[in-house]
Amino acid sequence: MTDQFSKKAEAWSARFTEPVSDLVKRYTASVFFDKRLAPYDIQGSLAHAEMLAAQGIISEQDRAEIERGMAQIKGEIEAGKFEWLLDLEDVHLNIEKRLTELVGDAGKRLHTGRSRNDQVATDIRLYVRAAIDDILGLLGSLRGALLDLAERHADTIMPGFTHLQVAQPITFGHHMLAYVEMFGRDAERMQDARRRVNRLPLGAAALAGTTFPIDRLRVAKTLGFEDVCHNSLDAVSDRDFAIEFTAAAALVMVHVSRFSEELVMWMSPRIGFIDIADRFCTGSSIMPQKKNPDVPELARGKTGRVVGHLNGLLMLMKGQPLAYNKDNQEDKEPLFDTIDTLTDTLRIFADMAGGITVKADNMRAAALQGYATATDLADYLVKKGLPFRDAHEAVAHAVRACDDARCDLAEMSLEQLRAFSPLIGQDVFAVLTLEGSVAARDHVGGTAPNQVRAAIARVRQQLAE
Repeated sequence: MTDQFSKKAEAWSARFTEPVSDLVKRYTASVFFDKRLAPYDIQGSLAHAEMLAAQGIISEQDRAEIERGMAQIKGEIEAGKFEWLLDLEDVHLNIEKRLTELVGDAGKRLHTGRSRNDQVATDIRLYVRAAIDDILGLLGSLRGALLDLAERHADTIMPGFTHLQVAQPITFGHHMLAYVEMFGRDAERMQDARRRVNRLPLGAAALAGTTFPIDRLRVAKTLGFEDVCHNSLDAVSDRDFAIEFTAAAALVMVHVSRFSEELVMWMSPRIGFIDIADRFCTGSSIMPQKKNPDVPELARGKTGRVVGHLNGLLMLMKGQPLAYNKDNQEDKEPLFDTIDTLTDTLRIFADMAGGITVKADNMRAAALQGYATATDLADYLVKKGLPFRDAHEAVAHAVRACDDARCDLAEMSLEQLRAFSPLIGQDVFAVLTLEGSVAARDHVGGTAPNQVRAAIARVRQQLAE
């Protein structure tokens, strides 16, 4: 056989007495989904070639020819003119075959001192690192949009809920800041995961390293890695970084899903706290009045998809012996789909947050239901000297009386309130107002409007750094 990279051959074909069946080729090939790794494969190969030349393993002329060929391949891929061949199985062999066509023996020398095992591990790490950087920017955009929304509504009062029951008055700005905090932790997790992604496997070769005098630290520096993987067996078989990233991505989606659930409920006419811009909604094929919050509903569904990818990757790795196994080819599709799903979701949610209209009157009316200032009355009595448990009991009796009379605590007369405790005075009515309730929670993390504005300023400063 004269051409080791002919359309009907594989790089290892001399070892076998019969060709791989077409069914097996289709079953084992990854080229039609891993071709998205092409820019990173080229990037890694150029760094590898530069190191090989610097170490005297290949000539400078070979390195120059490899660079020339890779530049042409990059252009062909970007122009959609590159021919991807199923027979060559994956992105790596397709690019190497085309390189050999373009530059001859120099292309055949590129694979010196490496294996596809450490090559693909490097490509995936480069790809995930770039994805994390994009996601960090998108998380920042989403947090910025939520901060804008919170700032516009730092004084807008709404009911806070526990068990989906009215609990205490809060501000809508304070509620939005809860999601700002969630997505902030997500950014921290992504940044932390990036540190472990950013370690170079290249140089581990198939599993044991290589006999050539390579300089792994030089390649790491060229590619922007912070360190190398320090065990060759682990370097080629590790997919912890992909699992860790997907776990962080799944948690981002869980936070998106929680936000989505509230948006869907709040948009319902029965609650009517918000409206979402038309461009994020759809209608009904039969009911002309419908305006459905499809984007947040679909985000809830896509959350299950990403969580499923996390479980799939965990199961993929749980039974693998060292070192590399073909099972690891199955890491790419869930990883790629996780990245696509998360980036699309964050991008659309940052835009959608800017298109939320708040119905402040409806929020205020809802906060007046459910005796939201009952805790404030209990705190008032405690400040007058009544033990908290006794204050709690007295207010519970007052709430029951309001239930019977179908009125709010603030609507009771002073005489009626004093029936539950003689400590209650005229000043109690300031305590029972919604504004008084939220303003009284004036400490770091509280819902008081000035604390909301201080929190917004703090996060804006963090995002600017």
